[in-house]
Amino acid sequence: MIIKQIQFIRAEETHPLTWRLRSDNQPVWINEYRSKGGYIGAQKVLKGMTQQEVIKIVKDSGLKGRGGAGFPTGLKWSLMAQNNSNESINMCYLLCNADEMEPGTYKDRLLMEQMPHQLIEGILISAYALKAYRSYIFIRGEYIEASMNLRRAINEAESVGLLGKHILNTDFNLEIFLHTGAGRYICGEETALINSLEGRRPNPRSKPPFPAIAGLWGKPTCINNVETLSNIPAIFLHGVDWYKNLSKSKDTGTKMMGFSGRINNPGVWELPFGVTARELLQDYAGGMLSGLKLKAWQPGGAGTDFLTESHLDLPMEFSSINDAGSRLGTALAIAVDHKINMVSLVRNLELFFARESCGWCTPCRDGLPWSVKILSALEQKHGQVGDIELLEHLCRQLGPGKSFCAHALGAIEPLQSAIKYFRKEFEAGISEQTLNNNLIITGIQPNISKLL
Repeated sequence: MIIKQIQFIRAEETHPLTWRLRSDNQPVWINEYRSKGGYIGAQKVLKGMTQQEVIKIVKDSGLKGRGGAGFPTGLKWSLMAQNNSNESINMCYLLCNADEMEPGTYKDRLLMEQMPHQLIEGILISAYALKAYRSYIFIRGEYIEASMNLRRAINEAESVGLLGKHILNTDFNLEIFLHTGAGRYICGEETALINSLEGRRPNPRSKPPFPAIAGLWGKPTCINNVETLSNIPAIFLHGVDWYKNLSKSKDTGTKMMGFSGRINNPGVWELPFGVTARELLQDYAGGMLSGLKLKAWQPGGAGTDFLTESHLDLPMEFSSINDAGSRLGTALAIAVDHKINMVSLVRNLELFFARESCGWCTPCRDGLPWSVKILSALEQKHGQVGDIELLEHLCRQLGPGKSFCAHALGAIEPLQSAIKYFRKEFEAGISEQTLNNNLIITGIQPNISKLL
């Protein structure tokens, strides 16, 4: 099964992101990358297309952002282009978000470590479309090997005239800089990333203005994810129709998907949109370890709602997962086996999100630590009557539109879904003494509104 799987992954016609990967897991450097069709797409674009034509092709391809939100990439670019119509400004920026700090997610790491030139070519084409002459790759600080490989790849591209001035003997110039982050999860939010690049504390910014109007140093700025940008070269190498036909879903192209947890073959694979979660878990990840049963799973990292085994036949696509009450997110799923206590698991997740809050707004700064305190009491069987209702109230108070950015929204998704599907495990955390006292004092319920 493993040999067949590797052959499937390396097929050029079906796996544009990964077919060039080497069997020895070493990076694909510039000579090998060019021998496998690398930078042909960039040459087509820079020598024969206008910026408007490039944006239209990306729009027509249906490419959606691969960082988790799934916003149409071509539309995002077109908004940027409208605000950069004044040539006298002559300065805007393309930022690559490589701050992959979502727990359970590691797809961008693979692409940067082993296919750095694919990302650089994607940046080159995208920067040309956006009239951006300077680009920054904001990379997670712990990704040391990826940083080293990207630096070498940037130097290689510069040495052969694929970066710098008059690229491919055209009038287009582009510089790419690698910026290593200091290890803050909040930098995955695009305006916090911009603040960090400017040397400021990485707090999210108020929007509007949006980055497409006033971003890095007040200039129009576009932020795209590593996987998103890595899709661009193949679209221009093979065409829009080919790209759309890769998918089994209305979401076009392929997606880096994976499973982690106590399973037989944890990893990441490039697969067409529309494969089911069951296929991903059974056929690629090899199913649960012997003696373990699947209890729950998160479709796209730690900040997505839990789903159950009954949801495994859902296609891995944005709309189907949304309709089930979760999010596709990064499509790197996490399997939870039947021996794991959900209260302990969620407490650990909420502790991470509480620590990673920037502290800018009260609901997130105070609400998340409060949830950790309640969950810790439930975990130790010291919970009080009303704690579960209080957690549910906290989830509502940290929901959409209640905090400054989406950090709190993602943080409470695993909590609210765990209560929804596994409420009995939370109820088991309420102490016997408290239950006995509540039976004696009947008819009295905690007034949640007075606690907030």
